[in-house]
Amino acid sequence: MRLKTKLVVSATGLTFAIVLILSALFVSELLRQRIEQTAAANDVLAHEVWLMTRQAVETGLRAQPPVDKTDAALQVAVTNALQSNQPLIDGMNMVVRYSPTVQDVSVTDAHGLTLVSTDPDALDQQAISRMSLQSIQAGSIASQMKMVFGQPRVLDIVQVLDRNGKPFLMVHVGVRSTFLRASYEPWLKDALIFALLAALAAMIAAGLLANVALQPIEVISRKLESLTIADRDALPAARGEDSGNDAVVRVSKTIDRLGQRIRSTEEGYTALQANLTQMLDTLRDGVLLFTADYRAVMVSDAVAYFLNKTEGELVGKQLDEIFERGTALGAAVLRAFARGGQVSAESVTLEDGRQVQISLDRIDDGLGGSSNMGTLLTLRDTESALQLEQELEVARRLAAIGRLTAGVGHEVKNPINAMVVHLELLRSKLAGGDASGFAGAQRHVDILAGEMQRLDRVVQTLADFSRPMELHLREHDLRQVVNAVTELTAAEMQENGVQVIVRAPAEPVMVRVDAELVRQALLNLMLNGMQAMPHGGKMQLLIRREHSFAVVEVADEGEGIPPELLPRIFELYFTTKAKGSGIGLATTYRILQMHGGAMDVRSDADASSPERGTTFTLRLPIATGAGVEGRKTIAAATGHQRMGERV
Repeated sequence: MRLKTKLVVSATGLTFAIVLILSALFVSELLRQRIEQTAAANDVLAHEVWLMTRQAVETGLRAQPPVDKTDAALQVAVTNALQSNQPLIDGMNMVVRYSPTVQDVSVTDAHGLTLVSTDPDALDQQAISRMSLQSIQAGSIASQMKMVFGQPRVLDIVQVLDRNGKPFLMVHVGVRSTFLRASYEPWLKDALIFALLAALAAMIAAGLLANVALQPIEVISRKLESLTIADRDALPAARGEDSGNDAVVRVSKTIDRLGQRIRSTEEGYTALQANLTQMLDTLRDGVLLFTADYRAVMVSDAVAYFLNKTEGELVGKQLDEIFERGTALGAAVLRAFARGGQVSAESVTLEDGRQVQISLDRIDDGLGGSSNMGTLLTLRDTESALQLEQELEVARRLAAIGRLTAGVGHEVKNPINAMVVHLELLRSKLAGGDASGFAGAQRHVDILAGEMQRLDRVVQTLADFSRPMELHLREHDLRQVVNAVTELTAAEMQENGVQVIVRAPAEPVMVRVDAELVRQALLNLMLNGMQAMPHGGKMQLLIRREHSFAVVEVADEGEGIPPELLPRIFELYFTTKAKGSGIGLATTYRILQMHGGAMDVRSDADASSPERGTTFTLRLPIATGAGVEGRKTIAAATGHQRMGERV
């Protein structure tokens, strides 16, 4: 069977099935509505009989009241009143005679004893339990179909006459299911015939429409083949090869060939785009690519550092919409574009004092003509480049020191172990002699042992510093990390007369960091600041967002660091304190490097200056910033260790 024929048959069969299901739902809904109408009509008849029964009881009791006040006398009086009331009996017979679905009508007492009925054989007999028509009405379509077309039965409609809040008399209207079937069959047959005709008509229409809709496939097939076959001489051969197949098969094969060609091209462009995006993300220079009509089509994330605008705000904008003439950078860029030609590292001083270099590279058509295909604009912050070089230099020095200390630790620890063993032997020998004669020697041995243990701890610390450790990165609100450190140091700060002031934005500042390491870095800086203020003072922690970085500033009012010592404070083992280890600030700096961040310091050691004190600035990449994952991967590959000591 041809694929086109299969499609037509499938569409036709699906349409027939849908119409058939809808028709079944339509018929079932009609049946449900008819049952509801029957129940409502017979309920009205039962209510009329209930009114006649109530009137007959009231009339009969007034004419022949009970002989006494017992329930038995009342029951006899009510029975006589009902059985002697001819209008009630006539009304019940009329209901049976004129209603096409009612089989019998009866009135029973509260115990089910029949007092009056259209069926003479039921008088003074216990009423037979019947299924309620209301329950069938609320049931499923399957139960309704079974009730109407299944085994014959009598359904009951009940109206209750109360006395003192309790059932006294009950009116029963019996509806026979065979009567319902006889009443429903004519319209049900008409509905089924209509549904079948509708299904057949829909099936025929669907087949015709599907056949007509598939007619243009032949034309589409020829068009697609002309796209996929480059050699015009190969076109007839290809057509001859597929002549035995129908149009749908040829279209399918042609689409497969086109899809394969598109996927190959897309893979090439995707790889090129990924490489270009990765290159731009790792650059600190701002890069903008403009078309020939000066519209930005590619913008790196670093441009936000220069323009305070995100990539999404700049792509698609015109040159004069991105750069404003009223700013130093905007005026310089617009002048460079107006001059034309290449521009290499033209320096511009911004309003905030930063030095920025502008470079323009014109892109021609590659055919030796003068046609301009676009322009590549590069913005470079010279201070950032210098800062990056300094950070790399510090990282290289720390790496070299780490390699050195790892070897020194292993070389020194072995003789220390041997010395400790010999000291223990000497101590045991001295312990066996006269204690008074060897007291002085014993004391010196104990001191020597203590010094050896201290030296062992120093060597262990040195080895730990160079040992690699994996980062446990999670997203954290930087405000909560800072608050945890301030709570930890609150008691010690208060004891030393230091007032800690935290200024943070109202919105969260999310960073992806190892919170324990960042808390340790902040703890080192805060305790250093506290130690720099022996007489107390204020310490301020400022949290803010700066482009793609979260910034924490830790500022104290201490003695400050002399300018000649500032370049060395991050060196391992450099310290100005008598009891300092020289590890704390080096560790803090390394923690920032591991997270792809940065750290710098400014200090004023002039005792007469109102700005005296030291401010450490920590920068951590924002969690959603571009390029963060790449930097974290590089940082996690380096060796690092958590340390608790401070400069």
